[in-house]
Amino acid sequence: MLNRIVLIGRLTADPELRYTPGGVPVAGMRLAVDRPFTSSSGERQTDFINLVAWRQNAEFAANYLGKGRLIAVEGRLQIRQWTTQDGQRRQTAEVVADRLQALDRAREPAATTDEAGDAVASEAQPSEEAQSSEEAQSDQTPEEEGPWADQ
Repeated sequence: MLNRIVLIGRLTADPELRYTPGGVPVAGMRLAVDRPFTSSSGERQTDFINLVAWRQNAEFAANYLGKGRLIAVEGRLQIRQWTTQDGQRRQTAEVVADRLQALDRAREPAATTDEAGDAVASEAQPSEEAQSSEEAQSDQTPEEEGPWADQ
């Protein structure tokens, strides 16, 4: 059986980094992906897909990705179910990211000046190697510690 998802889209907000009670980093984010066709009215529709990244992928997302960044995601589809405090059963679909890669460059911060009005160099941009989390993958996702265990 095969459960693989490959997506390219833009982040709708900055990734939200959390830690499980065991100290494992987990980041949640949402990706806007345009559909490859237009509706009958000529408008292009967009899907908003929930993503979850664990460990080094989560830290990469929190440190290098932000709202509006164009990214590629490779992962697997996961369906989670839970019961709310008032007894309602809920279900959600999300992509568990095995690989994240930035496809554009981060916007450079506005130039700053010192007290004399001279331009000051901004911080260096992350290297190309830091733009991909491929090297920092882990095949093990702690299923028993869902990213939103409090739901």
